[in-house]
Amino acid sequence: MLKREGGLRLRGIGKKSHPARPLVSIITVVYNGEKHLEQAIQSVLGQTYDNVEYIIVDGGSTDGTLDIIRKFDDRLDSWVSESDRGISDAMNKGIRLANGDLIAHLHADDYYADPSVISSVCSEYLRHPDALWLTGGIDIVDGNGDILQEIPVRKYSYRKLIRGNLILHPATFVTRRAFEKAGHFNEAYRYAMDYDLWIRIGGIADPVPLDLQVACFRAHPESRSIIRSDEAYHESWMIRKKHLEGHPGKIMVHSLYYLLCKRFVRAYYVNLLSGK
Repeated sequence: MLKREGGLRLRGIGKKSHPARPLVSIITVVYNGEKHLEQAIQSVLGQTYDNVEYIIVDGGSTDGTLDIIRKFDDRLDSWVSESDRGISDAMNKGIRLANGDLIAHLHADDYYADPSVISSVCSEYLRHPDALWLTGGIDIVDGNGDILQEIPVRKYSYRKLIRGNLILHPATFVTRRAFEKAGHFNEAYRYAMDYDLWIRIGGIADPVPLDLQVACFRAHPESRSIIRSDEAYHESWMIRKKHLEGHPGKIMVHSLYYLLCKRFVRAYYVNLLSGK
């Protein structure tokens, strides 16, 4: 399909990082996300922090997504609409477009919990200038934005991370240095590409915990996270096995843990949406 693009950069308007005001790049990847995209956009553009670079990567939507993006053309730093090879490819495309010191992904169904979120993240980053990544908590909300569950930042250890993905993607900010050291999202993965990246970055440095509800993650019956939860959990197990290569004893223990927990994954989402 024909590539479409826009934003302030095409007009020669760019943003730069400053010692006391690091540039933060927020990337939204979307495909046919007209239902909730505008709320995601407004939550980024409404941030009180004044050095934010906002990038939208659309996979060639056929609904009203492109109309919404164009509505904000004069406030977006960069946007592109074209076919891609899946969500990992789209997220990597956004990273390549980003100029920020900190890079975060906020998907089209989600939104930031408060206008001061990025300001709070940057304050913590300035207190930890050598940090490679920072992560906080999320609120799981339903299609109407009502809170179903609050998940605060989880206590981290690399051992716990290998046991399962305890990092919440919408609440995580990764430095450019971390991507340079650990690489980008592995495009071979369709669901748990973030978990694979966290393991690679976590093998280099622990994240700085943010005592903050960063984002609202929307759970609804059409959500990819729910529809494909079984496939995503299996892919997470394949990733875990890959990173445990050379440790057959650990693989056996984690295999038993995987089989034990597998039956509860879909039940968790079903009960969440039903309010149980």
